Amino acid sequence: MKLGILWLCLLLACMGAHAAESAWQPSAGHVQVPLWPGTPPDMQAMPGPEKAQTSAKLLAGKTVTAVSNVSQPTLTVYAPPGKNTGAAVVVIPGGGFEILAIDLEGTEICDWLTARGITCVLLKYRVPGGPYDWHCDCRPHNYQVPTMALEDVQRTMGLVRQHAKAWSIDPHKVGVAGFSAGGYLVAEISTHFDRRLYKPVDAADKESARPDFAMAIYPGHLALEDGKLNPNVPVTRDTPPTFIVQAEDDDVDGVQQALVYFTALKKAGVPTEMHLYAQGGHAFGVRRTDRPITAWTDLADAWMRTIGVLPR
Repeated sequence: MKLGILWLCLLLACMGAHAAESAWQPSAGHVQVPLWPGTPPDMQAMPGPEKAQTSAKLLAGKTVTAVSNVSQPTLTVYAPPGKNTGAAVVVIPGGGFEILAIDLEGTEICDWLTARGITCVLLKYRVPGGPYDWHCDCRPHNYQVPTMALEDVQRTMGLVRQHAKAWSIDPHKVGVAGFSAGGYLVAEISTHFDRRLYKPVDAADKESARPDFAMAIYPGHLALEDGKLNPNVPVTRDTPPTFIVQAEDDDVDGVQQALVYFTALKKAGVPTEMHLYAQGGHAFGVRRTDRPITAWTDLADAWMRTIGVLPR
């Protein structure tokens, strides 16, 4: 299986004159909230301080900002500017567990969601971390549970529900949306919500970590080489309703990721909707181009209405 690290290497290789060496900060009016009151559990050493770098290369006419060396994970709440439906989505950017594509698969996703009355909770989780190993030019085990990142997702789900009233969120309409490696984390939290990987810290960890709905967009790490489902994604009938999008010409993670996951969900009786496109490649986010795949958000809107997350 070809992995997200391929396109990330190309992206990072293009970081040049536009690079910023400071930690990432959200736009004015938004505040990052630390996930953990102290040192995060199972913390590993980072290769350096956090930094945000913007590529010189354009993707769909825009630059891409990559955040690396995240040792202090945060969430940032983006409230709808108009009518609030009460629904919320935790957005999980991709980046091969090496970096976070914080705009392409983060803030731009929040713009799409908030315009539809959905509160967006952008997660800046810890990277680098397994299955990426920055100590060597290797990937020792591409199908392992990404412990640090998954702990951050579990913690975020609890925090969102704990603060649901303050953030004008319906605690029964909290979903997740992830891209590439973030899509893998969508599958992980959809199947690893009943037991925290860490010792509970406070009342937030008593809240349910189960997403009420899930969107896995060009996910990776799901299909083994023999075409079977990654055993670290134990799909059951309790896995939340899921929406999947992938391109058949995705040469990074491959369309088999979506196919294998869809088959497992269907076998378990999980309500699932999948859309495959002939063209689109990998890492297209919500940026508009002349390819049909850029209209996938319209299908996601309709799906969220059919499952009752958005009003019909």
